[in-house]
Amino acid sequence: MQSNNAPLAPLLNGKDLRIGIVQARFNEPLTAQLVQSCKAELLALGVADKRIKLVTVPGALEIAVVLDAMAASERYDALVAIGCIIRGETYHFEVVANESAAGLTRVSLDHHIAIANAILTVENVAQASVRAEEKGRGAARVAVEMANLRDELL
Repeated sequence: MQSNNAPLAPLLNGKDLRIGIVQARFNEPLTAQLVQSCKAELLALGVADKRIKLVTVPGALEIAVVLDAMAASERYDALVAIGCIIRGETYHFEVVANESAAGLTRVSLDHHIAIANAILTVENVAQASVRAEEKGRGAARVAVEMANLRDELL
């Protein structure tokens, strides 16, 4: 345990953590890239492959439902949401982007579990391609750090 006066340093040791990932299949080439980089980073941080559970759903709006079930199971230390929402010509982009993010927040707060948000919200495929690898790695780091922080604070 760290000193009471010192800020808590990021703890990026994934040993013994259980991480759940929910991937939207819509825009699958991009979400597959996000999953690949997320899983590679989780493994690099010490999360055992057998302790990473990947579940797929049709699209970004369905992610929160599965995250809620995973969180309720109490089998995971942190969760990762992976999706890709690309702006089209209608208001649908805003609905999906806003409601999927609100769903993640609600599940996280209801179950007191960290959810790393790797749902890209972009203007086009080119933007998504540029961001996918780093966003996947970043989500893995967020999941591990927040799972450890939660344990440290409890």
